Amino acid sequence: MGGKIIAPATPGFERIENITDEILTDYRQSFGNGVSKDDIFFYVYGLLHSREYRAEFEADLKKMLPRIPKVKAFKQFVEAGRALSELHLSYETVEPYPLIENVTPDASLRVTKMRYAKERRHDNKTTIIYNDDITLTGIPEEAQEYLLGSRSALDWIIERYQVKTDKASGIVNDPNAWGDEHGDPRYILDLIKRITTVSIETVEIVNGLPSLEMIG
Repeated sequence: MGGKIIAPATPGFERIENITDEILTDYRQSFGNGVSKDDIFFYVYGLLHSREYRAEFEADLKKMLPRIPKVKAFKQFVEAGRALSELHLSYETVEPYPLIENVTPDASLRVTKMRYAKERRHDNKTTIIYNDDITLTGIPEEAQEYLLGSRSALDWIIERYQVKTDKASGIVNDPNAWGDEHGDPRYILDLIKRITTVSIETVEIVNGLPSLEMIG
């Protein structure tokens, strides 16, 4: 309406479909009338996690919007994409992975800057030094296979969840603040365990994806 954005009549969220009716019709012609717009979304989400897809379309992914081929295993990719989406959206509530907590008496739960343990000058990514009082061990190696860009999800947590001071403003970014405000001093510690769960289960789903046998 004249380029203006009109607020919804009632407060709250408004669902907007990003799958067009034309795309829905096209996919129903290929895979049957039971296909929904949600199915197409989850299909794409699952497909984008396929190692075979990323390898085959690697050059295109670096310079343009990704091409989305139609594959015979449509339903399997829908199911995988749905499972991955639910897993990734619920990363704060999944069951924490049972990492081993090595804790000193009267240990502090506060983070300043986490890091991996060292082994012969190399990072030992099975162990995270949480702070001077707490070390987490027993991280499975496959947890590092779940990447967000070029870094693993655990790498990202270690990098982002540290106390930093902005040089220009002097404002301190303290990741402990959220736990303080919500009465959950273990938030970051348990988040590492939950991200480990998410990483391992993501890798398991991705490893089970079918091959890209495209339809004509």
